[in-house]
Amino acid sequence: MRGLSLALAMACACALAHADGQRLEGTVTRVSDGDTLWLRIEGEEPASKPVKLRLEGIDAPERCQPWGSQSAQALTGRVLGRKVQVVLRAQDAYRRWLGSLWLDGDDVSAWMVSEGHAWSYRFRRSDGPYARQEREARVRHRGLFSQPDPMQPQVFRRWHGPCRPAATAAS
Repeated sequence: MRGLSLALAMACACALAHADGQRLEGTVTRVSDGDTLWLRIEGEEPASKPVKLRLEGIDAPERCQPWGSQSAQALTGRVLGRKVQVVLRAQDAYRRWLGSLWLDGDDVSAWMVSEGHAWSYRFRRSDGPYARQEREARVRHRGLFSQPDPMQPQVFRRWHGPCRPAATAAS
C-alpha cells in the first residue's frame, strides 16, 4: 500500500513537472532545512501526498552547522503554511524534486540568498544563478555572511559527514 501511494504521488508530481512552464500551486506543510521543504500540490484528486522539494540553485547550511537553524527558521517563517507557486524540474539522487518556489511573485531562493541564509549553488566554474544576491549579502554582512569564514555545506559535509539526529535520553 505504501509503495502504491508513493508511486501515485510520484506520478502526479512527474505529470506536474512536465507542465511546460505552467506554475503549479501548493501549500508548504513542512520545512526540513534552509533549502528543503514539503508541499501539498493543490488540485489533485484524491489530495496528493506532500512532495519533497529541494530549492534549485541554492545551498543552505546543514541544520547542525553554524547558521543552519537560522536558515531553516528563515525559510519556515517565510513559507510554512503559505500557498506558493512551484515549477518542478527533475529529481535528485535523494528522490527529492528540484524546482523553483515563488511566494506572492517573489523568488524564495533569491530571497534566501539575499538575506544571507544560503549560498548560490556553484557548479563547476559557475558561481550559480544567485551570484549577484550572494555578493550583495556578503558586502552587507547579512546572515551567515556576518560570521567569520562561513563554511559552504558541501565542504562541511566532506569534513564532518552528514548531520546526525539528536540522541534521545534513555529512560
